[in-house]
Amino acid sequence: MTTAIQLTPQDTIERGLALAAAEGADGCVVIVAESSSTNLRWANNTLTTNGAMRGSSVTVIATVGAGEGTAAGVVGRSSVTDASLREIVSAAVATARASSPAEDARPLVGGAVGTDWDEEPEETSVSVYEKFAPALGETLKRAGNENRWLYGFADHQVITLYVGSSTGLRLRQALPRGFVTATGKSGDLSQSAWVGAATRDFSDIDAHAIDAELTRRLGWASRTVSVEAGRHATVLPPAAVADLTTYLFWCLDGREAFEGRSVFAKPPGGTRVGEVLTSQPVTLRSDPQLPGLETFPFAVARSSGGSSSVFDNGLTLTATDWIRGGKLESLMTSRHTADLTGASTATPDIDNYILSVDGATGTTDDLVAGLDNGLLLTCLWYIRMVDPQTLLLTGLTRDGVYLVENGEVTGAVNNFRFNESPVDLLARFTAAGATVPSFSREWGDDFSRTATPPLLVPDFNMSSVSQAS
Repeated sequence: MTTAIQLTPQDTIERGLALAAAEGADGCVVIVAESSSTNLRWANNTLTTNGAMRGSSVTVIATVGAGEGTAAGVVGRSSVTDASLREIVSAAVATARASSPAEDARPLVGGAVGTDWDEEPEETSVSVYEKFAPALGETLKRAGNENRWLYGFADHQVITLYVGSSTGLRLRQALPRGFVTATGKSGDLSQSAWVGAATRDFSDIDAHAIDAELTRRLGWASRTVSVEAGRHATVLPPAAVADLTTYLFWCLDGREAFEGRSVFAKPPGGTRVGEVLTSQPVTLRSDPQLPGLETFPFAVARSSGGSSSVFDNGLTLTATDWIRGGKLESLMTSRHTADLTGASTATPDIDNYILSVDGATGTTDDLVAGLDNGLLLTCLWYIRMVDPQTLLLTGLTRDGVYLVENGEVTGAVNNFRFNESPVDLLARFTAAGATVPSFSREWGDDFSRTATPPLLVPDFNMSSVSQAS
C-alpha cells in the first residue's frame, strides 16, 4: 500500500512548477494557502462549543502560448498530496491548451525570493482567548443574574499564503484575523441588541465593554414606540456605515464601470474617475500597511474578473485612494483592465479600507446628543442590490433601532425595510464622527478589515415597516 506523501507549502510549489514545465506549460503560478482557526460559541448564557481547525488548499495556474495568444488553465483543490498534485497540474495544463487565448494575458509577475520564504505556516490556538474567555464567562454569569440572555461567536484565524511562479517569484505572508459577534436578549426574549468587533489577536477585545453596551441597548428597549415608515433623521454608528460602505467598496470595479454596468459608469462611455461624487471632504482609501488592518501586500487571484487577473498574481499592492476629497480617484483594475479603461496604472483590489471625513471628531453618542428627533440605527442585514446604476440597496434593520428625542435615546422602535444608495449617502450626510475600526454585521465574517466613522443622515429612507424581529 502506497502512503500519500504530504508536502510542505514550499515543496508543493517547487514540485508543481517542475511538473508544469514537464507537461509543456510556458508559465505557471502555484498558490498555497494554509489556514489555522479556533472558535468559541455561546448561547443561553452558556459556552456551548469550542473548536480548532486546520486547512490547506492549492491553486495551479498554467499558461500556454505567448503574447496575445496566451491561454490559462486554473485548477484548485484542498488537502493536496504528492500524487494528487500531479493530477492538478496535468488538469491545469490541459485546461489551458483547450482554452481560447485569454484577453487579460500579460507576462507573469517576476520577483525575488522573500526573506521569510522558508518559514513554516503560522498557527493559532485557544490561547488567543486567554484574556477574552475568562471575561466572557463573567459576563455570562452576570447576564443570568440580571435576567438577560447572551448569544455569540468568536473566531480567530491565521492564513499563511505562499505564491510561487515560473518567473522566480517566491512570496509568503501570514495574516491573523479575528472577530466577535454578540447578541443580547431580554429575559422574555421580546427585545434584542447586537454588538460586534474585529481584531487581530483578541488582546484588544473587552468582553465586559461588549456586555455593557448590550445592556445599555436592552435598557433603551424597556420602552417601545411605533414609528411609521418615511425619511427620518438617522444616526448610523460605524458598524452600520460599514454595512453600506463595504458594498460600495466591492462595486469599485473598473471593468463594470467601463462597460456601463455600475454607478461609476459615465454615459455614454467611460468611467467617472475624476468626477466629484460629493462636496463633503470624504476619503475612501486602502493600504496593505494600514495599522491594525494590515493585509496581503501583493495581488492574489485564483480567477480572472473585472478587477483581477490570474496573470497579476504577486503584483505589489500600494496605498490607493479610491475617493479623495469627495472626488473619485481610482477604480479597481487589473493590468489588462487598466489598459482597457485608460488608467495610468493597475490598481488591484486590496483587502481593507478606511473611510474618513476630514476634520470630523467625536463619537456616535456625540451625534445622538446633537439630534433633536430621529433614529439611531445600529445594524443592517439582508442587504441586496436593487439598481447597479445608482447603487441603490435594500435591506432590513435588525437588533436595535432606537428613538432619539432631545439628544437622548428614549426607546426602541419597530424594524424597517430601507432603500438607500451609499453613494448618495456620502453626499447627503450632515455630520460625522471620528473614524474607528468597525465590524459590519452583514459582511464582517468575510471582510473585517474596515474603519469607518459614524454618520448623521437627515433623511434616511425607511421605505416600509418590517415585521422582522
